[in-house]
Amino acid sequence: QVQLVESGGGLVQAGGSLRLSCAASRVLFSSSTMGWYRQAPGKQRELVAHVTIGGSTNYADSVKGRFTISRDNAKNTVYLQMNSLKPEDTAVYYCNALNWRGYWGQGTQVTVSS
Repeated sequence: QVQLVESGGGLVQAGGSLRLSCAASRVLFSSSTMGWYRQAPGKQRELVAHVTIGGSTNYADSVKGRFTISRDNAKNTVYLQMNSLKPEDTAVYYCNALNWRGYWGQGTQVTVSS
């Protein structure tokens, strides 16, 4: 059963912007901290940002000031607004929902050209 559906990846030039979206089932979304992770080729998956049910956020140092995570509780959707993109942001981005276990989306490719 698919519970997380991501969209919004693509190809963008350095300095550009993209917005990722992740729609979740209502039950899952309302009980979970929602996050975005990324995995570049040859590297481990890493946390990009997360937002708690109460709206508290946390960011990787590498994206602070450039990326913004938000959640729309009415739409059961979490967003990642990515500005000032750099080539090193190139990766597959995964949505994550965490309550008593973790759930993953299928991933969406983000490619930033120099």
